[in-house]
Amino acid sequence: MPALRQLQITIDCAEPARLAAFWCEAAGYVLPPVPEGFASWEEYHHSLPAEEQPSYFACGDPTGVGPRLLFQRVPEGKTVKNRVHIDVRAGQGLVGDERLATLRAEQARLEALGAVHLYTQLADDENESCVTMQDIEGNEFCLD
Repeated sequence: MPALRQLQITIDCAEPARLAAFWCEAAGYVLPPVPEGFASWEEYHHSLPAEEQPSYFACGDPTGVGPRLLFQRVPEGKTVKNRVHIDVRAGQGLVGDERLATLRAEQARLEALGAVHLYTQLADDENESCVTMQDIEGNEFCLD
């Protein structure tokens, strides 16, 4: 059996630091410490010449359990549905109306951060409710 490996999820984007900040809020992740002498990453990045602007930015699970998220700048924009997406497990272990109410509350919180609601799949005989959204750069993710 192969050894267990840590995973990193890499997401192509236009604004790595901005998207990392969104996902920190969405997932409860944290940014790395800001370089000494700067109040924020944004301040630090603005201090750099254009040719030294970072092309990537990462954030991580403060407990060290979840995968690191790496956001890398690419020149092209998103044009089609993601083949891989993030599930925010907001309703884990909940069912019925309690689950749906929890998902809707999380949806509202993330919309306040700039996420967009795409559609809600209501529970049926086989599946519980799930909410599909887009982050601030249009990448699809689910609340389940």
